[in-house]
Amino acid sequence: MSALNLRLPDSVHRHIREIAKEDGVSINLFITSAVSEKISALTTENYIAERARKARKGAFARVLDRVPQRKPMPGDER
Repeated sequence: MSALNLRLPDSVHRHIREIAKEDGVSINLFITSAVSEKISALTTENYIAERARKARKGAFARVLDRVPQRKPMPGDER
């Protein structure tokens, strides 16, 4: 594990301290979780974008053609 010195505006530090206290976790754990969530969001976005670049519209249309035609459930109508 490594250490990181981080400069934060006082207002951001205050919010982090308050939220961490409300959640019953340390500031370190709160920041670690927040950064982990951001990393997950960015890597997921990149993964989906990469998959989309490899997609073939014709293959997608063929899959959709196999979906049975049914009336939408109440509340799902357009």
